Amino acid sequence: MAQFELLLPKMGESVAEATVTQWLKNPGDTIAMDESVLTIATDKVDSDIPSPVAGTLVKVLFQVNDVAQVGAVLAIIETGVAGVTHSTQEVIAPVVVPSTEEVILSPPLQPIDPAAAPVSSEGRFYSPLVRSIASKEGIGQPELDSISGTGNEGRVNKADLLKYIQTKGTAGGATSSTSIPSAPASVAVSVGKTHQAPTPTMFPGDEIIEMDRMRKIIADHMVMSKSVSPHVTSFVEADVTQLVRWRDRVKSGFEKREGEKITFTPIFIEAVVKAIKDFPMINISLTGDKIIKHKPINIGMATALPTGNLIVPVIKDADSLNLAGLTKAVNSLAVKARNNALKPDDIQGGTYTITNVGSFGNVMGTPIINQPQVAILAVGAIRKMPAVLETPEGDVIAIRHKIFLSHSYDHRVVDGALGGMFVRRVADYLEAWDVNREI
Repeated sequence: MAQFELLLPKMGESVAEATVTQWLKNPGDTIAMDESVLTIATDKVDSDIPSPVAGTLVKVLFQVNDVAQVGAVLAIIETGVAGVTHSTQEVIAPVVVPSTEEVILSPPLQPIDPAAAPVSSEGRFYSPLVRSIASKEGIGQPELDSISGTGNEGRVNKADLLKYIQTKGTAGGATSSTSIPSAPASVAVSVGKTHQAPTPTMFPGDEIIEMDRMRKIIADHMVMSKSVSPHVTSFVEADVTQLVRWRDRVKSGFEKREGEKITFTPIFIEAVVKAIKDFPMINISLTGDKIIKHKPINIGMATALPTGNLIVPVIKDADSLNLAGLTKAVNSLAVKARNNALKPDDIQGGTYTITNVGSFGNVMGTPIINQPQVAILAVGAIRKMPAVLETPEGDVIAIRHKIFLSHSYDHRVVDGALGGMFVRRVADYLEAWDVNREI
C-alpha cells in the first residue's frame, strides 16, 4: 500500500500560508478522488482542499486553527496502489468559497526573499509572511523570538505579530507607517491612543450574537482602512440620459450576437479606466512615505452574492479590453462569484475599486477604501429626475436620467483637487456618450 502526501497548494501569487478551519474527513475515513478533505482560510477566501487520489486518510498533520505554509504536507492518504505515490497536489486547484471579508481587500504581501531562513537561531519556525511584516516593522530577531505564539508548537502567526505590534504601538508610541493595523472592531486607533467603545445597555429579550471569523476580519479591515487613511468623499451628479437610451437600443442585439447581457457596470468601468489614464496618480498605492504608481489598471468590482455578502473580483489590465471584452469579463466574474467558483488570483491585484450601491436602491454612499489602494468609486441608482436644460429657445424642464457618483480617496496622497477632478472626468465621459456608438 502506498502513502500519498496531501500538500497545501499554491493559493495565489501573494498567499504564503493558510489556516486550517475544518477537517471534513477523519483518520480512518475513505476518500474518493477529488473529494474535499479539509477547509482552509486565507486573508482572501475560504477553500476546500480536494484529494487527487482515492484512498484512506491515515494521518492529519495540522489541527484546526493551525497555520500551514504553501507546500506543507497536510495529511497522509493511503492508496491501494503498490509502491510509493508522490504528491502532485501543486497542480490541483482548490474549490474556492468566497467570504464576506472581501468587502475590504487586505493588502497584498510584499515580495519575500526566498533564500531567507524561516527558522531562528533557537530553532523556532517563522513563516515568510511573519518575517516580512517583522522586517517592515523593524522588529529584529531577538524581539521576534520574545513574542508569545499561539500557533502549532508555540509558533508566532500573523495574528500574534499584529497584536504585538498594536500593543507595542499603544504602549510606546505610534507604530511605523508601513504597518498593517489589525485593531479590534470596538477599538479606534488615533494618534497613538485607543478609545474603547462604551458598553451597550442590555434590554430584556436582547440576543447576543457572536461574530464569526469572517465578520471579525471584515471589522478589522474596515477599522484598519479608516485608521490608516484619512477619508475624503467628493460627489458628482451626472446626466446619463444618452447612455441609458443607447443601452436600451443595443442590449437586445448584443445579447443575441454575443450571448451576453450588457449591464451598466462595464460601461462605468470603461469610463473609470479612461479617467485613470487622464489622472494616473489615482492608480497608486502608498507604502510608508513612498508612492507606488501602478502601470496596470486592474479594476475591482464589488459583487453581491446570493447570501447578501460581497466579494471583489478583479478585472486585470482593464485598459486592454474594449467594451465587449469588459462586458464578458464582468459577467464571467459575476457568475463565478455566484457559483462559488472564484480562484484566489481572481480577487487579488486590484489597483482601483468600483462598488455599485445603486443595485441596492441607494442613490449615493461613502465607501471605505480597499487598502492598499487610495480611492474607490460608489455608483448610485439611475433615476428619472426633472432637470433644467438650456435650449436656443430658452431654458426648459425635462425628464432626465440622473446618477450620483461618490468618490472616496486617501487625503494623504490624493488632494481634493485631484479627487474631485477625477470623479468629474468620469461623469464627463458618461454624459458625453455617443448614442450612435456600435458595439
